[in-house]
Amino acid sequence: MTSAQLDQLCINTIRFLSVDAIQKANSGHPGLPMGAAPMAYVLWTRFLRHNPIDPRWPDRDRFVLSGGHGSMLLYSLLHLTGYDLPLEQLQQFRQWGSLTPGHPETNLTPGVEATTGPLGQGFAMGVGLAAAEAHLAARYNRPGYDIVNHYTYGIVSDGDLMEGISHEAASLAGHWRLGKLIYLYDDNRISLAGAADLTYTDDVTKRFEAYGWHVQRVDDGNDLDAIDRALRAARTADDRPSLIRVRTIIGYGAPHKQNTFEVHGSPLGPDEVKAAKENLGWPLEPDFYIPDEVRAHFRQALDRGQQAQAEWQLKFEQYDREHHKLAAEFQAALNGELRPDWTKGIPTFEPGKAMATRQSSGQVLNAIAAKVPNIVGGSADLNPSTNTALKGLGDFQSPAFQPQDTQGAVGVEWNYTGRNFTYGVREHAMGGISNGLALHGGLIPFTATFLQFADYMRPAVRLAALMDQHVIFVFTHDSVFLGEDGPTHQPVEQLASLRAIPNLRVIRPADGNEVAVAWQMAIEHTHGPTALIFTRQAVPTFDR
Repeated sequence: MTSAQLDQLCINTIRFLSVDAIQKANSGHPGLPMGAAPMAYVLWTRFLRHNPIDPRWPDRDRFVLSGGHGSMLLYSLLHLTGYDLPLEQLQQFRQWGSLTPGHPETNLTPGVEATTGPLGQGFAMGVGLAAAEAHLAARYNRPGYDIVNHYTYGIVSDGDLMEGISHEAASLAGHWRLGKLIYLYDDNRISLAGAADLTYTDDVTKRFEAYGWHVQRVDDGNDLDAIDRALRAARTADDRPSLIRVRTIIGYGAPHKQNTFEVHGSPLGPDEVKAAKENLGWPLEPDFYIPDEVRAHFRQALDRGQQAQAEWQLKFEQYDREHHKLAAEFQAALNGELRPDWTKGIPTFEPGKAMATRQSSGQVLNAIAAKVPNIVGGSADLNPSTNTALKGLGDFQSPAFQPQDTQGAVGVEWNYTGRNFTYGVREHAMGGISNGLALHGGLIPFTATFLQFADYMRPAVRLAALMDQHVIFVFTHDSVFLGEDGPTHQPVEQLASLRAIPNLRVIRPADGNEVAVAWQMAIEHTHGPTALIFTRQAVPTFDR
């Protein structure tokens, strides 16, 4: 068997594992896995640096399937490359209690980096993962010791790019010049309800070039060499994020349904499954067939991954000997460990003095940030109003950043070590990116905006709760006392709405001393997000 024949056999294995699982479940989305299998195969077998034996290895490449409806593509790859996901779990796709839910869920399925399904969220979380890599690399790497050095890859769909969050997040990724972020765009031009061009005629290339991305096009989604070349070129263009437009055929191989919306979100049906297998020369029986040579080829990922991790571990041990303080701080951050004295320096507030809780929050946050080096975050262009600037800790920016209006920034050396993330007026992306920062590991991210604008980022807040992620959402200006701005800025239903989200801890402290306790609770609550609600107006400090 030639290497080209083996490649094709592997790709068709991915396709028909997906087809069979979806058909057995009588529910699912076969179109994306069938069309995107070639580019996923090239990425996972030639580029992705990962260890199926240890899915939490800190320096692994990250992969996000933003189009989470194509989950069987990911589950097939995880099983074939040797993750702890037995074939029996693929056969239980979409069944209660299985490890293969309809959309990927992190903390449930080994190897799933992010919970995706709400379109656009994975796009933003990937930006957060790449930003975390850039930040931690800048802080901890030293000459000869690139202990943080990995890529974030993703597959994004037409629907992802339609969603507003992708516009916000893509703009920031380009501004931050995240050169280790590479997305493969499954450009199949079909959505659930019909042809995408009924609603979507954007020039995607010009759009992403305008954001500052490196953009390439692969005209044939089955051309493995072209996909390989594009990925190599994307890795070379390390001064900006990359989008590779891969023109695919949704449901490729299904002779009567490919390239139609019928194959997007419904099983092929027994007749079309048979026709697709005959069309691509695949055995009709048994279902879930994996040729021995395919399994052997994919399982090379086990040896490669263990070798890569062993080499990294050796380098980290040498790094620890030469830079022990940094290594200890890095390891503690990854493990979620806090210094024993981390609460020392948190201010207390005297009774009788009135102060807005947003103001006392700013004092508490800065005291904690001085002792907890992995706290990072920022606001949606509201640092002065939300009191969330980390004073003296710099802004997260590309070293190549050149501000058009310096505003007193003359002589500032910009780099990725800054702990203030300036999101601009992009609440939704701020939430999604912060989820990615948390998913990466090693960071405790916070966000900030007015309580009224929690609605702009609610889907990301809900996902943080679903994923048990340690994200702190700060919402200020919490009441109708924001009188002068009128009802558009007066939150009424938002507090109840946030409290309705399962697994989101919501705390609305009454004075500065309760603010201090609320922040401590938020830092210590590591298995889920916390929303902290603060006032704009001064409130009395109670005599306890």
